[in-house]
Amino acid sequence: MSFDTVVGQSALTTTLKNAVKSGMLAHAYLFCGPRGVGKTTCARIFAKAINCMSPTEEGEACNHCESCQAFNEQRSYNIFELDAASNNSVENIKALMDQTRIPPQVGKYKVFIIDEVHMLSTQAFNAFLKTLEEPPAHVVFILATTEKHKILPTILSRCQIYDFERMTVPNIIEHLKMVAGREGVSYEEEALSVIAEKADGGMRDALSIFDQAASFCQGNITYEKVIEDLNVLDSENYFNIIDLSLQNKVSDVMMLLNDIINKGFDGGHLISGLASHVRNVLMAKDAATLPLLEVSQRQAQRYQEQAQKCPVKFLYQALKIMNDCDINYRQSSNKRLLVELTLIQVAQITQDDDSAGAGRSPKRLKSLFQKIADNPQPATVQQVTVAEQPLRRPAQAAPQAGSVPGPDTTPSSYPSPTAPQKDETGSGAPKPSAAGSHSSVPRLKLGKIGMTFNTIKRGPDSPVRQKEIEVTNTEENNPFTVDDVRRQWLAMCQRMPQQMAAMSHRMKNLQPVITTFPNIEVVIDNQILLDQMSAIRKRICATLAKELHNGHITLSLRLAKAEEVTVILSRRELFEKILKENPAVEQLRSALDLELS
Repeated sequence: MSFDTVVGQSALTTTLKNAVKSGMLAHAYLFCGPRGVGKTTCARIFAKAINCMSPTEEGEACNHCESCQAFNEQRSYNIFELDAASNNSVENIKALMDQTRIPPQVGKYKVFIIDEVHMLSTQAFNAFLKTLEEPPAHVVFILATTEKHKILPTILSRCQIYDFERMTVPNIIEHLKMVAGREGVSYEEEALSVIAEKADGGMRDALSIFDQAASFCQGNITYEKVIEDLNVLDSENYFNIIDLSLQNKVSDVMMLLNDIINKGFDGGHLISGLASHVRNVLMAKDAATLPLLEVSQRQAQRYQEQAQKCPVKFLYQALKIMNDCDINYRQSSNKRLLVELTLIQVAQITQDDDSAGAGRSPKRLKSLFQKIADNPQPATVQQVTVAEQPLRRPAQAAPQAGSVPGPDTTPSSYPSPTAPQKDETGSGAPKPSAAGSHSSVPRLKLGKIGMTFNTIKRGPDSPVRQKEIEVTNTEENNPFTVDDVRRQWLAMCQRMPQQMAAMSHRMKNLQPVITTFPNIEVVIDNQILLDQMSAIRKRICATLAKELHNGHITLSLRLAKAEEVTVILSRRELFEKILKENPAVEQLRSALDLELS
């Protein structure tokens, strides 16, 4: 009935009252904001006040003159309301515009309130635009909308825009207290806090929920009855989950989750509410962010108490884990398992790496497998023992100094499959076989094949570092060309051992160049290959120095710049490109019966 009854919009109501007192009115107003914050209410109060014949000094309507009484009795012909959601056609707007030509019989202005104005069609907006641009002196338009971005800019530029704010939880609680006192309803402040949070900033929603709760509770609104009526998860569950997580009690958290789901609550709703709870605890950690908590005073005190026990790192990681769960929840086919895994991760944030709790910490597992990855073991290392005559391969020639081992060369860091193993006494003689007549058949020890859980538990052996190969032919200084370098580069890649096959295949696509003789540079297009080649750079340099008969060669490796990265074609792709550019090459290949090696 008056501006004083509008809750939480003091700046806007003060501006409107000052406009009524001064008589300086615009011809069009736009009230925009979320639902249930008082846009239509303010529009009606403002329309009543500007038509009042004797407004008060504060800019309120007197409620005694003929215009105010007609408005209160809903028989005023000076105030028109149009619901644009159901009357959004051009004909409806034209009929409304016809009413603007008739001056008011009682009062000063004809006020047209158009609610949900964003629902008007484009044609209706265009029909309304001309009248809005040049309205009669006795006409005032008040437009209300929840979606300002849908209104044409030409309409916005001709209106005074008032942005209504969301209601804060304390404002809603205070207003509900006033309503409860006027209606004779007893209440608990925690119950009103739940209603205010459920309303999500809308006073109309808060009043509707309050009315529903008052009917359910029969005039005595309590916290327990409100959460039962609204099917809201008790915030005590969130406090318990965080307390149990700080103590790494995963099993207790799982039992609490099971009780919550058995009561009919959705797992995604639990994660969303728990994330909001952790956010509030984080805000309560610092006195500067404490005003960001939209809760009652008692709840704010509980958040502060729990914030003293929670490390900031725990709160940050918990929020990240629950945010990831919220993102993946809709796509998950096993939603309960996703929620359980999320709560397990939250409960293990503060757990020690070496502690034996309900489950091994993810960080422990990560570091364990990282060690295995850093020290790879051969896939199948076999130790063969024979009774009398061990099987031996013919002796192989040692690789020449400076050359990369070939595919058949056994690396020195791995034992030879046919080499006799020392027994426990340290002697090199092979152990006799207990098989008797089958003494000549090789026997495999299964414990030495591959990797077992015992080897994982024991951890990898220290890696054997190979001696770096240096250039030995420093006395040679023969000249060479880029073609010579690339030819020897390809030959070197062909001779690389089998365990380096992947790297050699990628190295074949590189094109070494001569910067200043005899300095060779190789530009590499990715960091991984650069790191791998840097580890064997001296071996590569020694191989090229020997094959090119120049001991003064230096080899530099660098990462390619963005503009240097190009698509590298294989030999077959390059040959196919040549065929497309010159079909005569295919005729030559066919005539000579050639094949690409």
